[in-house]
Amino acid sequence: MPYKAKKPCAYPGCPKLTTSRYCEEHAKAEAKRYNQIDRDPEANKRYGRSWNRIRAAFLSANPLCEVCKGQGRLVSATLVHHRRKLTDGGTNDWANLQALCSECHSRLHAEKGDYF
Repeated sequence: MPYKAKKPCAYPGCPKLTTSRYCEEHAKAEAKRYNQIDRDPEANKRYGRSWNRIRAAFLSANPLCEVCKGQGRLVSATLVHHRRKLTDGGTNDWANLQALCSECHSRLHAEKGDYF
């Protein structure tokens, strides 16, 4: 299957070609800017260093997307989803977590109407 064509980095003035929105150099800078300016400060408190440890441990124990596995497909999980949101009283207990691929994660949030 052919690869998707590369496009210019979305960072202003960057001529590098990439398959994602930003080149590797500017992806880190954009993530840092998002966390400092655009992201809700309360979310930064909930998703700090301890969350990164929990997420890494959960993904290593559950490497496959749970939704895709239920449909008979083997797709690696890249995201950890809270079944019950932290803002709605959910916790970081493993019983409240779900390993998902990015496609299933986006679909789940779109169905719930969480994305604007």
